[in-house]
Amino acid sequence: MERLAISTDQAPPAIGPYSQAIVAGGLVFCSGTAGIDPATGEIPPGIAEQTRLALRNLDAVLTAAGASLSTLVKTTIYYRHVADFATINEIYAEHMPDPPPARSAPSGIDLPRGLLISIEAVATVQRWAGS
Repeated sequence: MERLAISTDQAPPAIGPYSQAIVAGGLVFCSGTAGIDPATGEIPPGIAEQTRLALRNLDAVLTAAGASLSTLVKTTIYYRHVADFATINEIYAEHMPDPPPARSAPSGIDLPRGLLISIEAVATVQRWAGS
């Protein structure tokens, strides 16, 4: 099975030996996307803005892979403070299709650079943007 690495400058670059996403077998597997501004590298304060930006970054990676938020089948939200769950849920719900994807959401996660949230995802590919 062929694996295709996805990279877009519309989302923060990988900061280690990993790809923003891999397309394989009709699915796109997205690495965790965080609330980092892809143009400046800045991390905004607060869970609400980081959640919005993480979802925008996820959407950019999915789009580059020929997928979208509407084709999500599974997400995992890693976040630092359980007290932020209601805020995350409210913003997340605004961006998800109906029915929403399956989801896991472990809290108490220490993320690099003081990040408050990271969202990884699996989606079906409508068409690969690189073909």
